[in-house]
Amino acid sequence: MARGKIQMRRIENPVHRQVTFCKRRAGLLKKAKELSVLCDAEIGLFIFSAHGKLYELATKGSMPSLIDKYMKYNREIPAAAQDPKGKQINTEAKEEISMLKHEIEILQKGLRYISGGGSADPMTSAELNVLEKYLEIWIYHVRSAKMDIMAQEIQLLKYKEEILQEANKHLQEKIDAQYGMVELGPMLTNFDQYPLITTNINHQYPLTIPNEIFQF
Repeated sequence: MARGKIQMRRIENPVHRQVTFCKRRAGLLKKAKELSVLCDAEIGLFIFSAHGKLYELATKGSMPSLIDKYMKYNREIPAAAQDPKGKQINTEAKEEISMLKHEIEILQKGLRYISGGGSADPMTSAELNVLEKYLEIWIYHVRSAKMDIMAQEIQLLKYKEEILQEANKHLQEKIDAQYGMVELGPMLTNFDQYPLITTNINHQYPLTIPNEIFQF
């Protein structure tokens, strides 16, 4: 049966925590000794338990001698050994600055070339290639920004359309609830079914609609 994956977090149970510490400490010390034997390495190891108890291991000699060797090594590191790294960083920064300045000069020259129609400040083939590369990048960014704006506008129009549809639906429901669904079409066209309106004194009047209704 395969072992489950152990979660890397503090063990809350103090008994389980102490048992795990003892097992892992013994395994760590064993691995350090094996590494020292196999690779002829000098290994110094400190372990402090949760209660402050110290466990240490020095594979060759004693721990004080190993610490002295460590301190001596740190003191003997020449300052010149650290300078090349700093010089390398400064050199890389200077090279990057110089490259950026060169690119800015090419772009400025390209602007003069475009505005002057090609006759104000002639450019070499390499400079034109660099200018073409930047123009393609700029066009890509412009088109991307344009597409984003168009997508936002389309989304806004869809949102407004939904609002208008909901408002229209709400007004239609209010009209239906207040006046009911009245269909005047059959009444205005089928005179056989709705020929006249009669009163109690048997006088007939034609169905008329005031002209004011059709006045706009």
